[in-house]
Order: sequence, then structure tokens, then C-alpha cells
Amino acid sequence: MVNALYFLIAAALAVPLFKWLGLGAILGYLVAGVAIGPEGLNLFGDPEKVLHFAEIGVVLLLFVIGLELEPAKLWNMRGQVLAFGFGQMALTATLVYAVLHWLFEMKSNGALVIALAVSLSSTAFAVQLMADKGILGNEDGRRGFSILLFQDLAVVPILLILQAISPIETQEADLAWWIAPAAVLTLVASARFLVNPILQWMSRYGGREIMTVVALLIGLGSAVLMDKVNLSMGLGAFMAGMMLANSSFRHQLEADVEPFKGLSLGLFFISIGMTLDLKLLLANPLTVVFGTLGLMGLKTAVIIGLIVLARVPFPRALMLGLMLCQGGEFGFVIMSEAVDQRLLPEATANMVNLMVGLSMALTAPAVIWFDRFTDKQIAKAPERQEQFDSQEPQALILGFGRFGQVTGRILAANQIHFTALDRDIDHIEFVKKFGNRVYFGDASRREVLEAAGISKVRAAVVALDDPKHCRDVVHYILENHPKVTVIARAHNRNDYLALKAAGAHHVIREVFSGALEAAVDTLSALGYSEVQALQTAEVFKRHDTDLLDKQAKTKGDEASIIALGIQGRQELESIFRQDLSLGPSNAQKRNLQHTDDE
Repeated sequence: MVNALYFLIAAALAVPLFKWLGLGAILGYLVAGVAIGPEGLNLFGDPEKVLHFAEIGVVLLLFVIGLELEPAKLWNMRGQVLAFGFGQMALTATLVYAVLHWLFEMKSNGALVIALAVSLSSTAFAVQLMADKGILGNEDGRRGFSILLFQDLAVVPILLILQAISPIETQEADLAWWIAPAAVLTLVASARFLVNPILQWMSRYGGREIMTVVALLIGLGSAVLMDKVNLSMGLGAFMAGMMLANSSFRHQLEADVEPFKGLSLGLFFISIGMTLDLKLLLANPLTVVFGTLGLMGLKTAVIIGLIVLARVPFPRALMLGLMLCQGGEFGFVIMSEAVDQRLLPEATANMVNLMVGLSMALTAPAVIWFDRFTDKQIAKAPERQEQFDSQEPQALILGFGRFGQVTGRILAANQIHFTALDRDIDHIEFVKKFGNRVYFGDASRREVLEAAGISKVRAAVVALDDPKHCRDVVHYILENHPKVTVIARAHNRNDYLALKAAGAHHVIREVFSGALEAAVDTLSALGYSEVQALQTAEVFKRHDTDLLDKQAKTKGDEASIIALGIQGRQELESIFRQDLSLGPSNAQKRNLQHTDDE
């Protein structure tokens, strides 16, 4: 409990300070880690154990990324994964190996291990930076993520290479060759066929907290399964998330995991700061500084070269290179394994770890420096954005009952992509049979709205059953995403007034239009001509809408609302009496004249 308190105090003090100074939250976490680690106040005995536990943050981060990346999208990215991911690792590792082996005359195996380790970047750092700069969802972000994805896939082969070149003779393999592929197939099959039925059952009989427990269990359980068969935990979480990307529970899972992901990522960054051995920096300042800057410069240059070859403007290539120029968290794992396999002396591994850690610490300031001295429009504008935006939802429908379905069907018929949320899993499964893409989620929760992409859509239809939830959602959207047009359903006149007061751009009374149609048919049955019936209904509709707008301006003053209601009824009766005295044709002309004046 005391250790947790230390973490919270360090983060609470350092992160706001560094964000205020314009240096970013990540550097704040790292400095907080240095302050409470062995090189500072020494509040923890074994930072390595903390780092191992804090990897939960990376696991949950990759699980959420998987939820946002459907298998079809990943398949479409295969060219980028191979071109940018393989190209970056191959070129970086080759150049580092050449420098270490031929320039510094390091042994071949040791040089190869270091080259492979430093060619990896930090998924946690890079993804967080891309998200903070708003490029994770565009084409530049996809290129960066392609590099990171290939690196995660390469971790296992690198560990196998270490075992193959190790001077230590092993009697037999720990696991049979088929165990790892079997575990991967088990994970894919479970995520594809078992998890959804379990989530459906949980949504019916479990509470909100149980859904959170299940979300964490899926993400962490898949990671542990992969770790047991000597595969990357992050890769396991990513695969589980990707298999659930088409699930009805996608947005709810993301919202449930998000708070834990943020906390554990902060702990991860703090633990990285705690593991930095600053004594080596003081003992070998030139070696550490030039080694760190050389690594960052080399990786930046390689990434720039690859991205520029894809005809991307240089400023954007430089931005992506800076975001991925640091060493990665898996570098610590590889260095530890290299020492165990007697491929590197412990002093050399510690030096590499320090350079990797310092490169992480310097990445955020480098990106901030770039952001300050570069034209943001040139650096951030994604080329050919329309290719990707055309597949992104343009509308969000909150509540997919009878009201929301009508809007959804019309949008779908016009090839307009939308996201719909509903809380009734039985209803969701029913409407999905007709080709509708609806997700399980409590739209009254802000986290679910953000996970569903409220910041990216142009319009939101709020059709929730609970009037209070409707008002709260409308208020939240307009306060935090003012560019989104809000169309809200009102159950009655009081709801209409409340939603107007909340700021909804358009408020639709769910039974009003149907009631007007019934009135037209009733008048026709009583002998009115079709023109007379439609005209009478139009006069009533316009008058009633004007009355409601006037009442909305009273801002809840009950006495004023009642007075306006009485006055409106008298005015309506007066209008109809005048119409009767004028006759149908003259009344119709007057109505048309009134319409033209408007």
C-alpha cells in the first residue's frame, strides 16, 4: 500500500509540472521514476520486479489497439508492415552491427544481439506520442504502427536467435515445437467462437463491474497464455483484441479497459525511470551521450529514408522518425536474455539498457521541439485522407430501437457508415441478422462514447430511453465536441424543452409526426378534402413548434410556460375560426403566403 502511495505522489507531482513546462507527460513519468528509484530516494528495493508488473500497461495498450484494428484492415496493411517494418529493422540492425563489429571490433555474436535489440522501438512510447499528436488514426499513424507491429512480431524470432547462437548447450527444448502454434490457434478460436457467447451471457446476468472484470480477464489472460509458451505477451493481447474487433462488445470492452490501461502505462513509464543506472552515465558520459544520440539519429534517418521513398513530405517523415527513434522495452528483455545466455557481459548489457532508457527520455522532448519549430499543417496533414475517411463512421446512433433504426436504415441505404450503440444484447443480436452493425455499450457513459468515436463523427442521434440520460449525453457531446451536430429524440413536450435547454441542435418528438398523419386521415374521414386536411395539419404543426420554441426560451419558468400554453391555444382557435370564415381557397392562399414570408 505504501509503495502504491509513492507512485501516486510521484506521478501527481511530476506529470502536471512537466506538462505545464511543455515537456510532456511521458518525460514527467520517467523523471518521477528516477526520483523514487535507486538513483534518487531509493524507495523500492527491486525496480525490475516493478517493471515486470508494469508491463500490464503495454499489454492492455496492445489489446485496445487490437480492438480498433479489424482483421480485414490488418490484411490491407500487410504491404506497409513488410515494407516499413522489415525495412526499418533490417537496415537499422545491419548498420549498428557494422559499426560495432568493424569499427569497435566487438565479437560477432555480441554485436548481432545489440543490433537486434536496439532496432526495436517502444510500442508504449510511440503509440502514446502518436495518439497525443492526433496522427494514430491517419495514414502516417498506420505507417508508424506497421513498423511497431512488425517489431512485436520479431521479438520471438530474436529470442530464438539468441538461443541458437548461445555458447550454453541445452539438453532439450523446454517445449515441443508444436506448442506455440497450438496456443496461437487456441487463442484465435476462443476469441472467435467462445468469447462472444460468454460476453452475451455476462451482459444479461452480470453487472457493470463484472463486464469490466471480463474485459481485463480477456486482455491479460491472452497475454499470460502467450507468455507460457515463450511468445510475446503483447502479441497475445493484440491478437485477442483483433479477433474481437468485429464483436458487438468492442466499444464496451475498450471503455472498460481504458482506465486500467492509463494507470498501468503510467506505472510502466515510472518503472523505466527507476531502472536507469545513472552511475554509468557519470562514469562514461561521452560514451553514453554519443551512443544514445547516435542510436536516435540512426533510427530517425532510416525511418525518414523509408517514409520519403513512399513520397511522403520530409517534415512528416521526420516527425514519424522522431516518434520511433527510441529503443524499446523489449530491448531490456533481450539484454537480460543475452546475459543469461553468456552472449554479453553484464556491464555491456547495463550500458545498452541505459542508452535505451535515455533514448526513451529524450524522445518526448525531441517531438515537442519538432512541433514547436515546424509548420503544423505541413507536418500533420495526411495525404489521400479520403481513402480512409470514407470507411470511417460519419454518424453515431445512441439507442437502436424503433426510432434509431429508421435513421440507421436510411444511412445504410445511402452507403453512409455509422456506429450504433444499444444496451439490450438480445435486441442487438436480432437486428444484426438483418445486416445492421450494432455494438453493445452503455451510451450514458462518457468512456463508451469516446471509445465509439464521438470525436470523429459529424452527427449524433441521441435516442436513449431514459430522458435524464438523453439530456446528460447531449450536454456532454456539446460541451466536449461542439462540432458534432446533435439530433435528439423527445418522448413528450417536457423532454423537448429539456433537450432544447441542453443545447441539442434538433429535437424530434417521436409521436408528433405520426399523430399529425392520424389527424389528416381523421379530417379526411370527416369530409375534409385532402388539401384542407393537409393545410390544417400544417398550420397546427407550425403553430405548435413556434409555441414550443417560445416556451424553451423561458428556461424552465413554469408560470411562463403555462401562460404561453394558454395563449397559444387561444391563438390557434382564432386562426382556425378565421380560416372557416375565409373559406378553403382563401385560407390556403393565406397559408401559402405565410410560408413564402418565412
